[in-house]
Amino acid sequence: MKVIVAPDSFKGCLLSAEVAAAIGEGVRRAVPKAEVIEVPMADGGEGTVQALVAATGGQLITRTVEDPLGEPVEAAFGLLGDGETAVIEMAAASGLPLVSPERRDPTATSTFGTGQLIRAALDLGVREIIIGIGGSATNDGGCGMAQALGVRFYDKSGNLIERVTGGRLQDIGHINLDEWDVRLADVTIRVACDVDNPLYGPKGAAYVYALQKGATPEQVELLDRGLRHLAEVIERDLDTGVAELPGAGAAGGLGGGLVAFCGGRLEPGVEIVIDAAGLRQKMTGAALCITGEGRLDVQTAHGKTVAGVARVAAEAGAAAVAVAGSIDLDIDAARHIGLTAAFGIMPGPMSLEHAMVAETARRLLSAAGENVARLFVAGRRSGRARRPFTESR
Repeated sequence: MKVIVAPDSFKGCLLSAEVAAAIGEGVRRAVPKAEVIEVPMADGGEGTVQALVAATGGQLITRTVEDPLGEPVEAAFGLLGDGETAVIEMAAASGLPLVSPERRDPTATSTFGTGQLIRAALDLGVREIIIGIGGSATNDGGCGMAQALGVRFYDKSGNLIERVTGGRLQDIGHINLDEWDVRLADVTIRVACDVDNPLYGPKGAAYVYALQKGATPEQVELLDRGLRHLAEVIERDLDTGVAELPGAGAAGGLGGGLVAFCGGRLEPGVEIVIDAAGLRQKMTGAALCITGEGRLDVQTAHGKTVAGVARVAAEAGAAAVAVAGSIDLDIDAARHIGLTAAFGIMPGPMSLEHAMVAETARRLLSAAGENVARLFVAGRRSGRARRPFTESR
């Protein structure tokens, strides 16, 4: 029997590779002869780099880059096992946790460090770059990222803007690509983006996200006007329309910036990870797939890992079972996204603090993996007994 173990991380507790290892351990206890393949997963957000590096036998690479305020920070990105694909989380260089609460100000932050990570990946000769763009501290429309890749921004008097931040977008008068990194033309840029916000307006980057990045209401209006102006300059100078592009407003407009300055393609994050991890190929011939995340709820169906994995399992004819720290999803909703069943991992009353201790979580996940596998095998045997002429998978 072939079993695929493809969970997301349990946020704040275990990485997806650790979750997969614990579940896999339990499955092997239940069915020692099973072929168990662990495929750590993510949906493009936090943990995507570690998940794909683990799933493909890749490596982490660290570079010193600029943080959102222009100060040095050590940031890691992944080189996947094929040696030709890099995976970057923009939050590693430009994320909100890198800025202390009292210094958060999206009019003053830049995505320059994210551009430096892209350049570092290009230096390795990769053919594809995957970029997860959640958790930003920025609202610069990706201009800082573009500057790190050779794009030059001039003000309306023709003076070079040394550092473009969210607060300087309205000053841009002209975009110059003479020093643009030409290696980008030969690289596929896949952007893991699970929101559909436009660049500006009531549902745009500034109005929806800037307050949580430290902006005042007055700054939100300034940032929104800046993004509107940036879209106009991009359309005029680069002949690219990003204003109404769904997802352009992700990460303070970095989604639109990656499209405009790097030729990026915005895609659902879980689909990118499914492809990069080779999940569809690994799922071939599987009878059972165990997935999971910290909490199953109504958000699970909207581009989250469990829903994506369940869909792939269904395509391959495998039963998909989810395990989770908590479940706020009824069985009909679970079946709607392709799950055969879903189980909580806690056997009885337990404090959240205790459940999230790494060793406790490993033990609970291992027990859940064993129980799911034993139940599945018992069901197969029972089905064969009732239908002796039907070969069950």
